[in-house]
Amino acid sequence: MKTRGRIYFIVTTLLILFLSYVLVNGLTLGDYQVKPLSKIVKLGLDLKGGVYVEEEIVDQNVSKDTIERTRDLIELRVNSLGVSEPIVAITGSNRIRVEIPGIYDPKAALEQIGKTGRLRFVGPNNDEIITGKDVKDATVGVDQRTNAPVVQLKLNQEGAKKFAEATQKYLGKQIAIYMDEDLVSAPTVQSVIPDGEAIITGSKNVEEAKRLAGIIKSGALPVKLNPATIRAIGPALGAEAIPTSLKAATIGIALVMLFMLLYYRIPGLIADLALMVYMIITALVFTVVIKATLTLPGIAGLLLSIGMAVDANVLIFERIKEELKLGKSLRTAIDAGFRRAFTSILDSNVTTLIAGFVLFFIGTGAVKGFALTLIIGVLSSMFTAITVTRFLLKSFVNAGWITNSKFYGA
Repeated sequence: MKTRGRIYFIVTTLLILFLSYVLVNGLTLGDYQVKPLSKIVKLGLDLKGGVYVEEEIVDQNVSKDTIERTRDLIELRVNSLGVSEPIVAITGSNRIRVEIPGIYDPKAALEQIGKTGRLRFVGPNNDEIITGKDVKDATVGVDQRTNAPVVQLKLNQEGAKKFAEATQKYLGKQIAIYMDEDLVSAPTVQSVIPDGEAIITGSKNVEEAKRLAGIIKSGALPVKLNPATIRAIGPALGAEAIPTSLKAATIGIALVMLFMLLYYRIPGLIADLALMVYMIITALVFTVVIKATLTLPGIAGLLLSIGMAVDANVLIFERIKEELKLGKSLRTAIDAGFRRAFTSILDSNVTTLIAGFVLFFIGTGAVKGFALTLIIGVLSSMFTAITVTRFLLKSFVNAGWITNSKFYGA
């Protein structure tokens, strides 16, 4: 039994330390690479900086399908900006939340998101020639004569036919191009264009041309939007929040682990190892399984769940101490301690989970982030306290290295 207990404990401890190292520093084996946690985790706006917008749907009695289509179209527009990991989600019954990391100009973001996006080519007699529905593709190019950025349009078959007829009809005259009610440009028709290709000039720079192309490509929004909330978070604030949060979390966890080791001795050492397992599981679930976005409220939720993980171990160890003081053997005291503490641990964690789920389904934005990390953390902490701590503690006792009950808190 001693040999098996020693093998179990040593192998498990080495595995925990190895996984913790990989989590922090990553691992490279030939062509295979595991990135460190800092390179995998997705950061929210409060940590990375960017623009937060909540668009309210002005139209009344809008169907769920229409709202979802609006969200999808906005997502296409945001993706055309080339930013990494934007968030576009429906909030409540008539709002769409957009988070764009790395973009710090709210005006530019609103132009991309909120424009209805109805493209029209209008003739001299104010007759509508083609609309955005006739456009198959929109890309950014460069005018060969002026080197200015332009939006290149590829029309569908019907649009190409109508445009060819219009350019023949209005040869030498102007065709106005409108985006919603704004005049984008009014070029003069130099020749008949039969191939279904057109360009829109007037963009001040490449970024503006990209925004216009993205709006045209995604299509017109089926509803009118009104910006209800606009926030811009600068990169400096996000950059300052990350090291501050990490420093606070590191100091807090280190102090907790030191306290557990000094106060509970061997069980405290086991609790510290179990806490490392908790952090490994939580990190993997958070970054690999659900691929959630980390925010400051989310960090608060994780720290709270760490406290609950430690609290569960404290309950177990106090019960074990009581059993040892009654004169029971080490193995018997451990079994009894876990059995007596189980109900209290289950009750407190289930209560917290219920509160977490309520916050997640009813709350919005930051509240959801806090609730999600709290739920993940509580489930992980309950698992590690009940299974990992028990396995490690029993393996250590079976190894027979230290059998004096005073090293177990008695």
